[in-house]
Amino acid sequence: MKTVLTKRTVGRGRDIALLHGWGVNSGVWQGISEALQARFRVSYIDLPGCGQNAQSLPEPYDLAGVAELVSQCVPRPCVMLGWSLGGLVAQKIALTRPEGIEQLVLVASSPKFAAASDWPGVETKILDFFQQQLAQDFSKTLDRFLAIQAMGSATARADIKQIKHNIQQLPSPSLSALKAGLAILAETDHRSQLASLKVKTHWMFGQLDSLVPLKLAKRLPSLQASASCNVLNNASHAPFISHPKIFIKELITLLRE
Repeated sequence: MKTVLTKRTVGRGRDIALLHGWGVNSGVWQGISEALQARFRVSYIDLPGCGQNAQSLPEPYDLAGVAELVSQCVPRPCVMLGWSLGGLVAQKIALTRPEGIEQLVLVASSPKFAAASDWPGVETKILDFFQQQLAQDFSKTLDRFLAIQAMGSATARADIKQIKHNIQQLPSPSLSALKAGLAILAETDHRSQLASLKVKTHWMFGQLDSLVPLKLAKRLPSLQASASCNVLNNASHAPFISHPKIFIKELITLLRE
């Protein structure tokens, strides 16, 4: 039987599809959903193995397989907004099936998450640690990752609490999807392909993000000259949680341009 993802679409207006990050689900958008739905027709898509799609897995579970499944339920034309790992999926879709993707908004994301001698990112040993810990303590590992996402934010504790509350409204993620998702974060490198990306692209960074370092923004113009970017001051890895009003204002301004 063909795997088909479930999505939830609410609101009226220009279509925007939201892709969440690793270890969570579409519940993370709850804090900004009302403001978005007042202006757009919003499609909330749980990545394969997460939320409503916890039992829907591509075989094999890799970035190409995930992007293919998600691409099939993305409305077209639309703006595609990807946060963190969701940003990698959005990039893959824009590179392989760009038809009808009007604009790409990449929030706290990167073309390459793993750090290298010539690239700022997450240390490989940290990704390896989470991979090892998943099998031992599923829940505690997710809690630790959420803590890293909020690190640096002045409202870190409240941010973590809010994220956990929002994602607990939907089913827990598949362990196999979590493991495969970490592998995608560790192995994917889109840097050499960004120059060929035809979709209008905007990158949004958090000033205090420890997972996607701000210095990455200085490297992007050499990889994707046509892209634009902005920085949300005092925000960490989840700016739509810690600074929802500012995030919405920036997003609406961007989509009006």
